[in-house]
Amino acid sequence: MTDTIKTSRGKQAVINLLITANLLSEKINELLKPFDISSEQFNVLRILRGRKGEPANMCDIQDRMIAKMSNTTRLVEKLLKKGLVDRKTCPFNRRKVEITITEKGIKTLRQIDPLIVKFEENFIQSLNFAEAENFIFLLNTLKNPISNQ
Repeated sequence: MTDTIKTSRGKQAVINLLITANLLSEKINELLKPFDISSEQFNVLRILRGRKGEPANMCDIQDRMIAKMSNTTRLVEKLLKKGLVDRKTCPFNRRKVEITITEKGIKTLRQIDPLIVKFEENFIQSLNFAEAENFIFLLNTLKNPISNQ
């Protein structure tokens, strides 16, 4: 006699979401590969660009990261070596480090942006506008209880 485990809707949802997230991550990494940056480094660059020249410290960056487990210091170091970000010691607090995106970093994002926009649009194209809105709403609804655990 074989034991069968009935797959719950919750399990199906979680597995499908994890598979989809992994596929998305793989495709985004493929898009970023020619630019020699990881999706986590891309995330840091977008965070810094969004600050419009205002420097960020490591905590600011970490708080905004998509993958919270990323080693922000290591990511910033790699971006520094590539000339995509700049790091300065805060003049008012020598223990605080300020990170800004460089012009090279902004130019790199300008090259990547159209590729990402096209990818994002292709991802959602099988849904009509109302379905896409509902999909986003449902993801946010599911995310909130997880965030508060």
